[in-house]
Amino acid sequence: MQTIFIMVIRQIKLFYRSKPRVLGSIAQPTIFLLAMGFGFGPVFDQVGDIDYVQFLTPGVVGMTLLFGSMMNGTSIIWDKQFGFLKETLVAPVPRPHLLIGRCLGGAITSMIQGLIVFSLSLIFLGYEIAHFGTLPLFIIGMLLVALLFTLLGTVIATQIDDMQAFPIIMNFIIFPMFFLSGAIFPIENLPSFVATLTNFNPMTHSVNLLRGIMNLDFTVGNLLNVGILGVLIVVLLLIGSPMFNKIET
Repeated sequence: MQTIFIMVIRQIKLFYRSKPRVLGSIAQPTIFLLAMGFGFGPVFDQVGDIDYVQFLTPGVVGMTLLFGSMMNGTSIIWDKQFGFLKETLVAPVPRPHLLIGRCLGGAITSMIQGLIVFSLSLIFLGYEIAHFGTLPLFIIGMLLVALLFTLLGTVIATQIDDMQAFPIIMNFIIFPMFFLSGAIFPIENLPSFVATLTNFNPMTHSVNLLRGIMNLDFTVGNLLNVGILGVLIVVLLLIGSPMFNKIET
């Protein structure tokens, strides 16, 4: 636990000491939130079937978690380049503990970003919380989502040494997951082929979980979302641990 705790603290310090990273990670989802909330909100209001701000906010929070978590893998490549990873790998501690600590720390920083964006939606867009008692569940759901995508980004980063290639690969993975998740528009009436893709998209289940918690829509589907995310986390840990053991610096 001490090893995991130290790695968590390191990832958090790396985040808040880099002011451009903090501002950039919050600015992008905030622009999405404000532009789409004020831009598409009136259109959806005219249709009358959906309150777009209530629909959009959990999706943009999910987007914040997705982008922030996946990009946490960059720290592994930096540590490879500058030697810190070698110093941690020679320490007399199990390497899976280092992996868990790094990913948990990255997930917490992504969750902080998500909470900031969520707070901005309350202040500027007028998002209404169905019940404040759901906030602890919402935070737990955010941590679950952030941990999943931090693990995914870290597993991919263990196989990449090129600092310039990593963001390109991440964007190639992130944007399809984001746009096919239902984060910014309903996906119920999509063509059958595209709808099938959304069912296999972990981001879809992440957004559905966050939206269900905040809108008090507690159904069997939410339990299914939690189960899918939990299984994916375990699978990524099983895949990532041997990859992290074999990593070369």
